[in-house]
Amino acid sequence: MTPREVLALCREREIRAVDLRFMDFPGTQKHFTIPVDALTEETFEDGFGINGSSLQGWQAINESDILVVPQPETAFVDPFRDGTLAMTGNIQDPITREDYAKDPRNVARKAIHYMQSAGLADEARFGPRTEFFVFDRVRFDQNEHEAFYHVDSAEGQWNRGHEREAGGGNSIRHRQGYLAVPPTDTLQELRNEIMLAMIECGIGTIGHHHAVATSGQCQFDLAPGPLVTIADHLVRTRYLVKNAVAQRGRTATFMPKPLWNDNGSGLHLNLSLWKDNEPLFAGSGYGGLSQTAMHAMGGILKHAAALSAFCCPSTNSYKRLVAGFGAPVNLTYSYRNRSAAIRIPVHAVRPEDRRFEFRCPDASANAYLSLAAVLMAALDGIQHQLDPGPPLDKDLYDLQPEELGEVPKMPGSLSEALGALRNDHEFLLRGDVFTEDVVDTWIWYKTEHEVSAIRERPHPFEFSMYYDV
Repeated sequence: MTPREVLALCREREIRAVDLRFMDFPGTQKHFTIPVDALTEETFEDGFGINGSSLQGWQAINESDILVVPQPETAFVDPFRDGTLAMTGNIQDPITREDYAKDPRNVARKAIHYMQSAGLADEARFGPRTEFFVFDRVRFDQNEHEAFYHVDSAEGQWNRGHEREAGGGNSIRHRQGYLAVPPTDTLQELRNEIMLAMIECGIGTIGHHHAVATSGQCQFDLAPGPLVTIADHLVRTRYLVKNAVAQRGRTATFMPKPLWNDNGSGLHLNLSLWKDNEPLFAGSGYGGLSQTAMHAMGGILKHAAALSAFCCPSTNSYKRLVAGFGAPVNLTYSYRNRSAAIRIPVHAVRPEDRRFEFRCPDASANAYLSLAAVLMAALDGIQHQLDPGPPLDKDLYDLQPEELGEVPKMPGSLSEALGALRNDHEFLLRGDVFTEDVVDTWIWYKTEHEVSAIRERPHPFEFSMYYDV
């Protein structure tokens, strides 16, 4: 939509409030609200001022003012807020009017501009599959003298022996939730509501289903689209999911591994590149892919450890990335094999459907930064014709130790991933997509606020292991 069309939509839908939203640097959506009369055609150019020094990782106190500039193509009527239109904004410097380097959405936009200016492709299409958990309730706390969490789900196998108001006997067996049907799948109607809200809010949706984990794990497959649009849709999906679940008195989390000894939640990214309306990944090579696609895979596998700092950006991410729970810990690729870091879908037979799926990212990722980083790694592979090596079509979990030892691994911790990013980020700096300041700030923030914070605190399980020493 154009600014004029947004204003017409406001009149047509009797909008009274406009919610302006953006993604902060660590990856949390922020917002503020204005009356609809304050939105004019001029404000789409002038923007709205906010205090950037109050946001993590952004401006210093002596240069705090920044602008949020509404983007009309992102407008949608909020299904959870009566009379409210929501819009995403880009962040700009109020003096120079330059796009702000540490605005994640601007990083994503620059990645596309770099790809196009280098003549490598016109469009990068991402098709994400995002997973999350819905629990009946959650409690957790951490202070000087206690640390605990407690989640509850009627679907949980651990609830079989608990007294319920009515019914019972339909809990999901351990790690057998994939494609469960009602009444065992208690979330069918909720997921339908979410799907309809997504469609109403402009998000292309292929479908949804119950995922593998025992208790309330859901999966939504989004229709493929341009990088920035898909990142917008992932952020919007998280908002819609959390609000739809909250309306039902439940709670949703995109935390990668909320349950021990069960499958975690991933963000699988299907990628294809296009030029002159022709798919660049279709060919006659392995899995029906072109040499360009093979080089793109080579780039992603080469830089996977550094990518994990953006794609698996929480300390909890690496509790998901362990062998035996459907998560890819080995850096290889395969046709059909879902235990590989990169999978080539066997059912994608038409040239326009040819793609590969990068399975390592998880749902805690900042959508803009993670998708931009993955694209930059793929482009580096194409530019330098990087060989992804031979495929590995065996079950990676059944390999002998000597075979498995030859396969590169994902980092085992966020600290290790940040170290990899520190040593391997030149490919991100091309075209000024990621700047040194962006990379340095990311490493500092994650180390200071997450890695060190976890390292300093006793873990509840440590009491089980060490209290009686």
